[in-house]
Amino acid sequence: MTNKAMTIRLPSEQADLLETVASVSNQPVSEVIRAAIETHIGTVTKDEKFQHSLRARIAQAESLLRE
Repeated sequence: MTNKAMTIRLPSEQADLLETVASVSNQPVSEVIRAAIETHIGTVTKDEKFQHSLRARIAQAESLLRE
Protein backbone atom coordinates (compact mmCIF):
# COMPACT_ATOMS: atom_id res chain seq x y z
CA MET A 1 0.00 0.00 0.00
CA THR A 2 1.31 3.44 -0.87
CA ASN A 3 0.83 6.38 1.44
CA LYS A 4 -0.69 9.69 0.46
CA ALA A 5 0.22 12.80 2.42
CA MET A 6 -2.69 14.94 3.57
CA THR A 7 -2.94 18.11 5.61
CA ILE A 8 -5.63 18.81 8.19
CA ARG A 9 -6.35 21.88 10.26
CA LEU A 10 -7.57 21.45 13.80
CA PRO A 11 -8.63 23.91 16.45
CA SER A 12 -5.80 24.35 18.98
CA GLU A 13 -7.76 22.68 21.77
CA GLN A 14 -8.47 19.60 19.63
CA ALA A 15 -4.84 19.42 18.50
CA ASP A 16 -3.68 19.60 22.13
CA LEU A 17 -6.07 16.81 23.10
CA LEU A 18 -4.91 14.71 20.16
CA GLU A 19 -1.28 15.17 21.13
CA THR A 20 -2.11 14.21 24.73
CA VAL A 21 -3.93 11.05 23.63
CA ALA A 22 -1.02 10.09 21.39
CA SER A 23 1.54 10.78 24.11
CA VAL A 24 -0.30 8.84 26.81
CA SER A 25 -0.90 5.97 24.36
CA ASN A 26 2.77 6.09 23.37
CA GLN A 27 1.83 6.35 19.70
CA PRO A 28 2.61 8.86 16.97
CA VAL A 29 -0.13 11.41 16.35
CA SER A 30 -0.41 10.14 12.78
CA GLU A 31 -1.22 6.62 14.02
CA VAL A 32 -3.94 7.92 16.33
CA ILE A 33 -5.43 9.88 13.42
CA ARG A 34 -5.29 6.84 11.10
CA ALA A 35 -7.04 4.67 13.72
CA ALA A 36 -9.75 7.30 14.23
CA ILE A 37 -10.31 7.60 10.48
CA GLU A 38 -10.51 3.83 10.08
CA THR A 39 -13.11 3.64 12.87
CA HIS A 40 -15.12 6.49 11.35
CA ILE A 41 -15.09 4.99 7.86
CA GLY A 42 -16.15 1.62 9.26
CA THR A 43 -19.08 3.22 11.07
CA VAL A 44 -20.20 5.43 8.19
CA THR A 45 -20.03 2.76 5.51
CA LYS A 46 -22.34 0.50 7.54
CA ASP A 47 -24.94 3.26 7.90
CA GLU A 48 -28.13 2.63 5.92
CA LYS A 49 -28.47 6.26 4.82
CA PHE A 50 -24.89 6.25 3.53
CA GLN A 51 -25.50 2.99 1.66
CA HIS A 52 -28.61 4.49 0.03
CA SER A 53 -26.71 7.63 -1.01
CA LEU A 54 -23.84 5.55 -2.35
CA ARG A 55 -26.18 3.44 -4.48
CA ALA A 56 -27.81 6.61 -5.82
CA ARG A 57 -24.42 8.06 -6.78
CA ILE A 58 -23.41 4.82 -8.49
CA ALA A 59 -26.69 4.73 -10.44
CA GLN A 60 -26.21 8.36 -11.49
CA ALA A 61 -22.66 7.67 -12.69
CA GLU A 62 -23.81 4.60 -14.62
CA SER A 63 -26.54 6.60 -16.36
CA LEU A 64 -23.98 9.23 -17.37
CA LEU A 65 -21.77 6.54 -18.85
CA ARG A 66 -24.67 5.19 -20.93
CA GLU A 67 -25.37 8.62 -22.47
